[in-house]
Amino acid sequence: MHRRLKRILLASALLLAIAGSALVAGWLANRRALHALSEQQGAQLQLRALSLQRLIDRYRVLPSTLALDPALRNALEAPSASVDTAELNRKLERTNGATHVSTLTLIDRHGTAIAASNWRQPSSNVGHNYAFRPYFQRAMRDDHGTFYAIGVSTQVPGYFIAQALHDDAGRRIGVIVVKITLSEIRREWASSQDVILLSDRHGVVFLANRAAWQYRPLKPLDAATLQRIAQTRQYGNKLRPAARMHIEQRLPDGGRLVRFDMPTQKHDMLWRSRPLPAQGWELHSLARTTPVVSAVRHAVLLTLGGWLPVILFGMFLHQRLRLAQDRQRTREELERLVAHYASALRSEQDSLVQAALSAARGQPQQLEHLPQGVSVVDAQLRLVAWNRRYADIFAFPPRLLETGRPIEDLFRYNAQRGLLGPGDVEEAIQRRLDYLREGGPHMYERERPDGTVLEIRGNPLPGGGFVTSYADITPYKKAARALRTLTSTLELRVERSTRELRLAKAEAERANRNKTRYVAAAVHDLLQPLNAARLFSGALHKALHKPDDHAMLERVEHALQALDDQLGSMLDLSRLEAGVIRPKIEDIELAPLLQSLARQFGIIAQAKDLSLRLVNTRAWVRSDAILLRRILQNFLSNALHYTPRGSVLLGCRRRGENLRIEVWDTGVGIPEDKRQAIFQEFARLDTGLDTDERSAGLGLSIVERVAGLLGHPLSLRSWPEHGSVFAVTVPRVFPSRGSSSSPDASVETPSDSPLAGRHILCIDDDRENADALATLLGSWSCTVHVARSADALQDMSFPRVDLILLDYQLGKVRGPELLPALYARLNHRPPVIVLTAQTGAEVRRKIREAGLHFLAKPASPARLRALASQLLIASGAS
Repeated sequence: MHRRLKRILLASALLLAIAGSALVAGWLANRRALHALSEQQGAQLQLRALSLQRLIDRYRVLPSTLALDPALRNALEAPSASVDTAELNRKLERTNGATHVSTLTLIDRHGTAIAASNWRQPSSNVGHNYAFRPYFQRAMRDDHGTFYAIGVSTQVPGYFIAQALHDDAGRRIGVIVVKITLSEIRREWASSQDVILLSDRHGVVFLANRAAWQYRPLKPLDAATLQRIAQTRQYGNKLRPAARMHIEQRLPDGGRLVRFDMPTQKHDMLWRSRPLPAQGWELHSLARTTPVVSAVRHAVLLTLGGWLPVILFGMFLHQRLRLAQDRQRTREELERLVAHYASALRSEQDSLVQAALSAARGQPQQLEHLPQGVSVVDAQLRLVAWNRRYADIFAFPPRLLETGRPIEDLFRYNAQRGLLGPGDVEEAIQRRLDYLREGGPHMYERERPDGTVLEIRGNPLPGGGFVTSYADITPYKKAARALRTLTSTLELRVERSTRELRLAKAEAERANRNKTRYVAAAVHDLLQPLNAARLFSGALHKALHKPDDHAMLERVEHALQALDDQLGSMLDLSRLEAGVIRPKIEDIELAPLLQSLARQFGIIAQAKDLSLRLVNTRAWVRSDAILLRRILQNFLSNALHYTPRGSVLLGCRRRGENLRIEVWDTGVGIPEDKRQAIFQEFARLDTGLDTDERSAGLGLSIVERVAGLLGHPLSLRSWPEHGSVFAVTVPRVFPSRGSSSSPDASVETPSDSPLAGRHILCIDDDRENADALATLLGSWSCTVHVARSADALQDMSFPRVDLILLDYQLGKVRGPELLPALYARLNHRPPVIVLTAQTGAEVRRKIREAGLHFLAKPASPARLRALASQLLIASGAS
């Protein structure tokens, strides 16, 4: 009962641990995904707000310009009978045709429209009175007025911008009104997966990309507001009931997790809003939380998948422990049985000899209390004593058992009944007589025809003679057979359990490999649109002219770079877990590697007003150059990220036969209780620094695994508020002359790229990537030819090709396989850059062996431009 309770408690604790870890993982994933989705919504709202404001600003000055037109002023000042209304209508019609606005209307001081650009249409504004409209009232009061409403005559909604016209005395004599339908904005929103809403100062939605939201208040309206809307006939009779919703969670960045109680909206939505102060409007974005649910599901599944190997390994250990305990108990039990049996046997043998001596001296009753059958013969092999058990075992007739009878007669009697076994009878009798004559002790077992087993023991008597005992050991034999069967069954069960555990372990390893392949495939698919986005952003630099637009583009590029870094870290982590990374250990000259890192991160330090110093060295180490560079890159990136002011130092110290590469910073430091946690996945130090840089918290986790793979110890020292030192210890070597240097000591490419006028062939089956490359190269004054498949490439013709940009995987065909036929068509071999999201060492090796150049997706525009320029200069393309 105690053991069962212990097992129940252990299983309950394990289930609680699994459920707790899954809940924590799901909660963290939900929090991160909500925050990321809210940030994405905020950026999109800002872009949409800028687009809307730009459209309104485009027409804002038009009424002011028209208000200066003398013809319009004369028409309002002159008597109505003398006004050439037809000419006035045509003038507004021509103006409207030039500016592409919805409607231009001229209204007199009493609110009556005397001319309009839509005068030819049945729904003309001419003759209608608009004195009740707020835009007319404000313009006649303040010279300028705006209002969004449904048109009285046209029933078409739009944004009205009104400007008052003045006579020579400065009196307001009428209003010129421009109506903008905002249809262009509605078309932009139509393709969005999110719900986009634009509401007025009362919270009424007047523009939406979902029909169910049009003219629906976001909150209940009071009676005064409803009366005011009715008086101005702002939305006619199209006003709908207010939206019913419940705010379930508020995010720190202003986002809200909302559940709507509406027939057309039953899902949880993430709601972000942005005010438009100039108009008194508010722009809203409602995004479905499907990505959040998916992120939580993946996090929970990954957590549960992580527990599976632990549980299987625990079951394996438990089974092995039980097997060892069972074997030990069985061995101890057998040893006790053997010891007990040997002791009983010695005691029984001594008793038997004493009883036989007593019987030979004339006291046969001493044999009757023995459990086995006993016979005693003298030195002449004549029967002198026996007991009843002996007679019962062999079923001797009474006439045969008498004192002085030769024992040979009894042997012959048993032989006639087949009790001496197969073979020659005389030989069997003689063998038994020889045993008795020799007088040596003996013991053997004999199975009789009826299945009983006799244990026969013989011992000589002092002074001559022999005593033989016959014990029926059939029950013991059956027990031994049962024990052997039980042992065999137990061994079969153990073997079957071990086989099942091996299969379970193999299944867990296969699941882990599948997870790694899934992560790699997912990252590869995500890198395709990310690469296109980065190329498009690079192409926008020349198209934008306003400083605000460039600032917004820089924020977009920062976000894309952060996403690129996070996806790369996830891919590295999955490859490390799968064990597919094999280090290439060689002698490395450390100076070029450190100098390259100092140049790379020196630019970042300079941008943050920090100082990055390098202590030069002439040392060589034995390591993998690429993996060691990755460790130091993470050290430097963390140092710059967590150092708000001061400096960062990169240098080396000798430690016996090793070299310790250290990165010092003057940053925020790391508390003692956080120094182990920062090396875990998704762990980030909460420093309170106000920075736009985002991190997935994978860098130091990758560093720890890479260092373990290389066998390089890591160390950390830190002083809170004063800084930290991260270090990796590598073996120091003294190479002979002629050793190759680190691959990082590369010749820098020229900064100016001779791309203008070059013919570049892009082969990529991803439409977004191909369009992005074409846009980017076009912005560099290149002539671009795009092929999206191998079949399309065969049908194309081009005057010349100076450079080829080739995707590595084109459906089921690999890009380099198309080059021989392409070279034959071109009659020359232009340089080729292979762009791929597959960054494994094997892919890089194949590309290098083919004489091609590698560029990882997502490729930054600067890196692509530098490499393309370098190859064109080297090839001498003209």
